[in-house]
Amino acid sequence: MNHLSIDELLEELRRRRWVVYIFGPREEPEVCAAVFQWDTCADVLILRGEERASAFRVTTLADTDVFRPALVSWQYHSTADWTLRAVLTIPAPGDAAAPIQLLQPHPDCVIPMEARRPVTILPAIPTKADQGDP
Repeated sequence: MNHLSIDELLEELRRRRWVVYIFGPREEPEVCAAVFQWDTCADVLILRGEERASAFRVTTLADTDVFRPALVSWQYHSTADWTLRAVLTIPAPGDAAAPIQLLQPHPDCVIPMEARRPVTILPAIPTKADQGDP
């Protein structure tokens, strides 16, 4: 398997409409995260290195902090490659196979407030449909 660099991985997520958060100096970030927002929940990926990554699905309300979930309906912790594969293959919310059980989040599902500054936010890359192109 070809291993994508972290930068390539984050660009691919943006093409898939994920918003990317780079915590710490842009040249040497401490943590990178990505969020895909559904109507009622969000899928979150947290990368702490090529060998340590976490992903989870969290229900979102107006005051939800996706980087400090109280409960999650799914979580996965492994290398960046395997965690990315896992989060990209979760059935969509509402699908019969979508996870619905509420679980206590693993500590790696949290990015402490003190670790969130400075932050660079990279929005999803707009599709042609977003730009009004047929």
